[in-house]
Amino acid sequence: MLYNSTENKKEVVSAARAIAQGISSEGGLFVPCDFPAYDKSVFENLCKMSYNERAKKILGDFLSDFTAEEIAQCVDSAYTAEKFESDNPAPLKAETFDGKEMNILELWHGPTSAFKDMALQILPHLLTKSLQKTGDGKDAVILVATSGDTGKAALEGFKDVDHTKIIVFYPVDGVSPMQKKQMNTQEGSNVNVCAIEGNFDDAQTGVKKIFTTEEIIEKLDKNNMLFSSANSINWGRLLPQIVYYISAYCDMVNSGKIAMGDKINIVVPTGNFGNILAAYYGYCMGMPVNKFICASNSNNVLTDFINTGVYDKNRDFYTTVSPSMDILVSSNLERLLYKLSGNDDVKTAQWIKELKTTGKYTVDDEVKSQIQKLFYGGYCDDTATKETIGKMYKENNYLCDTHTAVAVNVYGKFVDETGDKTPCVLASTASPYKFSRAVMEAVSGNKDLPEDDFAIVDMLKELTNTQVPKPLMAIKDKKVRFEDVVKSENMAGYVLNVLGVE
Repeated sequence: MLYNSTENKKEVVSAARAIAQGISSEGGLFVPCDFPAYDKSVFENLCKMSYNERAKKILGDFLSDFTAEEIAQCVDSAYTAEKFESDNPAPLKAETFDGKEMNILELWHGPTSAFKDMALQILPHLLTKSLQKTGDGKDAVILVATSGDTGKAALEGFKDVDHTKIIVFYPVDGVSPMQKKQMNTQEGSNVNVCAIEGNFDDAQTGVKKIFTTEEIIEKLDKNNMLFSSANSINWGRLLPQIVYYISAYCDMVNSGKIAMGDKINIVVPTGNFGNILAAYYGYCMGMPVNKFICASNSNNVLTDFINTGVYDKNRDFYTTVSPSMDILVSSNLERLLYKLSGNDDVKTAQWIKELKTTGKYTVDDEVKSQIQKLFYGGYCDDTATKETIGKMYKENNYLCDTHTAVAVNVYGKFVDETGDKTPCVLASTASPYKFSRAVMEAVSGNKDLPEDDFAIVDMLKELTNTQVPKPLMAIKDKKVRFEDVVKSENMAGYVLNVLGVE
């Protein structure tokens, strides 16, 4: 299994190289040259397996330069009952909302209470083994841009991992107080956190620029270091996310909700397009899917793109109650464009160049037609998000976070518009306690809440009689370690200073 760049097909690398390098030299993203094909018999075998066994099978088919023993060690180290509350880190919960049945895939039972744990608990193991295969003894410098959840999950995954350093950038006013506290209290001798003046797109653009600046790369090389990424631009971060969608399909079969071979709909709240892309890649392997429902908040650039074929980031940016989706440049969309254009690296590179220079691009009619056949795009604003949280709790006694509520709301619109009753799997991406202020307002109707987020957590727990995740309570009295704030144009200097590189 080899990988090539979305913007230069001639750059072909091994899986270990793709994971260690993180991003192609010209700025493209690594993708598999081919996908393993799973027929009915493969899915029948997967149905008989545990989550960890499914992960070993799927990762093994993509990581051909890893031994079975290496993959097993990575998987069994990442997905433990101690870290994820049970032997199944991605359980399905059947719910009905507004007369619409859905199967909620809870992806937030890990150590940072967000779906990013599903990939970022295993990525450090994959990366360290990749570096052993390709890194020539260099230390990896992990650069991360985060809209909230990736940062903490990456910090937790990489803390005190030998031969790695991790630096996380987040928008100073673009994450929830709980997310900020999680990051700024992070333990570990090899971690560093810094806020930037700007939004997530500024942070993401800054990180990609650092990755591809030859002068900086040369300075790191002289100091026996190399850059890598924990964002979903890294194939080692995206690959583990395929596992939980295929596993969810198997769980649907095992529970009798569908028969083997039946199609499902998949609903994902998404900003950077990585989580829904992982579901699409499962489809490319043979998972039967009818429709991918892409749910956005008021930053609805993806909704407009799916409906028009025009990607235009030249619009107002909104800071919302679902901050992990406050994104206008969806970096993983590049991988979808490459696949749907028939692996056309020239065309893909041109679209990305237009986005960088003009802020927009328009795909051709063939790609637009394929997107609209497979994807449905919808969005909801903060008012509708809170209404959905309140109604879900009142009707179902089910407490969901602000991002999951966006998915529930958009799924309702999809069913109302299309009448499509195909059984659905809906990705729930975070614990409601990570966004306790908005959730408490939604279920109580009270906007006069205390300043202290942990006081709100206590109020929400008492009102709803639900459990607060232990990792969130553990940071309540932790000391803040990181308080740096820089302008986005100063990110490169900050990185070199932290690394002690001149």
